[in-house]
Amino acid sequence: MPNFQTVEITTDVLILGGGMGSCGAAVEAAYWAKKNNLKVTLVDKAAIDRSGAVAMGLSAINQYVGLKDGQNTLEDYIRYVRNDLMGITREDLVANIARNVDASVHLFEKWGLPIWKDEKGGYVHEGRWQLMINGESYKVIVAEAAKNALGMENIHERIFIVEPLMDGDRCAGAVGFSVRENKFYVFKSKVTLMAMGGAVHVFKPRSSGEGLGRAWYPPWNSGSSAYFTLRAGAEMTCQEVRFIPVRFKDAYGPVGAWFLLFKARATNGLGENYMETRKGELENWVPYGRVKPVPANLRNYLMMLDVMDGKGPIFMRTEEAIQNLSKLVPDEKERKKKLKELESEAWEDFLDMTISQALLWACTDVQPEEKSSEIAAAEPYFIGSHSGASGAWVSGPEDLAPKDYFWGYANMSTVKGLFCAGDASGASSHKFSSGSHAEGRIMGKAGVKFCVENSTQPKVDAGQVEALKAEILAPMELFEKHKNETTDPDINPNYIRPKMFMFRLQKIMDEYAGGVTSQFKTSKPNLEKALDLLSVLREDSKKLAAEDLHELMRCWENVQRMWQAEAHVRTILFREETRWPGYYFRTDTPKMDESNWKVFANCKYDPKSGNWEMMKRPIHRLCE
Repeated sequence: MPNFQTVEITTDVLILGGGMGSCGAAVEAAYWAKKNNLKVTLVDKAAIDRSGAVAMGLSAINQYVGLKDGQNTLEDYIRYVRNDLMGITREDLVANIARNVDASVHLFEKWGLPIWKDEKGGYVHEGRWQLMINGESYKVIVAEAAKNALGMENIHERIFIVEPLMDGDRCAGAVGFSVRENKFYVFKSKVTLMAMGGAVHVFKPRSSGEGLGRAWYPPWNSGSSAYFTLRAGAEMTCQEVRFIPVRFKDAYGPVGAWFLLFKARATNGLGENYMETRKGELENWVPYGRVKPVPANLRNYLMMLDVMDGKGPIFMRTEEAIQNLSKLVPDEKERKKKLKELESEAWEDFLDMTISQALLWACTDVQPEEKSSEIAAAEPYFIGSHSGASGAWVSGPEDLAPKDYFWGYANMSTVKGLFCAGDASGASSHKFSSGSHAEGRIMGKAGVKFCVENSTQPKVDAGQVEALKAEILAPMELFEKHKNETTDPDINPNYIRPKMFMFRLQKIMDEYAGGVTSQFKTSKPNLEKALDLLSVLREDSKKLAAEDLHELMRCWENVQRMWQAEAHVRTILFREETRWPGYYFRTDTPKMDESNWKVFANCKYDPKSGNWEMMKRPIHRLCE
C-alpha cells in the first residue's frame, strides 16, 4: 500500500461541499470574514464549476417568491410548502429562505444568467413560483462568483470528506482524502459550514444493464451530509421523508415544464386522466387532499394506483399540449412559426438539464409534437431541498423561530459549530437551487458570527486524527494484503468490492423498505427485517476493499449510503402512520394519523455509545 502524506490546513471558516448551498455560503462568508480578518476555506469532492444537483444545468429556477413586486406574500409560500409536505414543515426556516431567495435570483442575473423575459421586460414564469432560464451554464456562473469571492488559493477540489473532527461537543473540522493524489487531509476550523448534498443509489434504481447508475438526482450524491451530521452526533429530522419524482421514463427527464409551461396532461394506457378518474381518493387524505396544487406525493399516488391496477403505461401527452398551444394563434402562418418555437423549447428543456432524455427521444424516434412519451415514478431519493425534507435539525432565525426552534445561530445544527444548508438541512423543502443558495448565504453570515463570538481554535487530538486516517485508508490496505489470494480480484473471501456492497444495500432497501419492486410499500415486519440485514451489512462494511483512490471513494460513498439507509428505516418504523402515499405506503398503518403524528419524527445517533434515540418534536405555525 502506498504511503499517504498527511496535509494539515487550519482555517477559521470551513465550507464543505461545492453545490449551490456552499457557493452561497462562500459569497456571504467571504464578505463578512473580510470585515473580521478571518480565513475562509472551501473543500469539494468534485470541481465547483460542475458540482452539485444543477451540475448539468437547469431549465428553470424553481423558487422565486416575488415579494418586492407584490406577486406573492411570505405567508403564501409558507402555506404552499406546508401543504405539499402534508403539514410537516419548519415554517420559520421556510420563511427565512423565502424572504432572502429573490435576492439570490437577482444576483444570478447580475452575474450573467439569462432569465427569460416577456415583451414588457418581466420574468417569464413556468408556474407560480418558477422562472424559465437558459441554464446550461447556471452552475458555472454561480461557481465563478464563489471563486471570485474566496480566491482559488482557498478552494481545495477533488478531496473527499469523510468524518467530522470533534473537540468534545464542538465540531473542530473534518478529515478526508484526495481522489487524485496519495494525500490525507486534516482541516481544522473554528466553524464548519456543511452542504454536501443528499443521497442517490440507496435504493435499487429502475435503470439497469447499460443504464446502470442513471438517476434523476446526481449519481455521485452518496449521503455525505447525513453521514457527517450523524457521526458528529447531530439531531436529524424528516429522515422518513424520501422523495420519489415522476419523470420521463429511463432517462429521468423533467416533467415540470410540460405540466406548468406547456399545460400538458398525463394519461394512463387507456387514455384516462388519473387526476380526474382517481379524484375521489384525495378525500382519504383531507385536509391536504383538497388543497391546490395537489401535493406532489398524492399526484404520484393516483398515478401509482393506475399502474398497480394494470392500466399502465403512463404517458405525457406532449403532442396534444404542443398542438393545443399552437392553436391559440389564429393566423395559419404564425401558427406554424409558433409550432416550431414550441418544438424547439421542448428539446431545449432537456438540453439545458437532462441531455440523456433528448438522446433517448432521438434514438427511440420520439418527436414530442407527434408522439406521447412515457413517464414513471423513479426510485426513492433523500433530498432536503426539493419535495423531500430529510436533513439535520437546525436552529431557525431569532426573529421568526419559536423558542424551541432557536439555539443561538441560524442554521446551526444541535452540534456546536456545525452549520447546515441545502440538502443538509431538514424540514425546509421547496428551496430548490435558488433557495439552497439563499440558505447558504444565511448559513455563511451566521457561521462567521459564531466564529467571531467563539474565536478560540478547538483542540484536535493527534491520536484521533491518526485513528481516523487508519480507518479511512483501511480498504486499500485490505485489498493489497489479499488481492493475490484468488485468480479474480473481484471474488475474494477476505473482502467485498464497493459495487457489490452497493448492490446488497440496494436489494435490502428495495425489497424491505418500500422500493420500486415492492410498489413503494412496506410494514413493521419488513422494516425490522431491513434493520437486521443492515446490521449484518454494517459488520461487512469493515471488509470493504479498494484497489485505488477512486475505489476508496466508492467504499466510503457506500458506507455513507448505509448510514442514510439506517436513519431512514428507523424513522419510518418510528412514525406509525402513512402520511406520504406516493413516496411510501405502510400497509400495517395505512392511514394518516393527525392526532398522534402531526409532529416531526427526529432521530439522533450517539457516537460514544453507538445507540440511536428517536423523538417527537412539535410543529409550530407562523400563519394560518
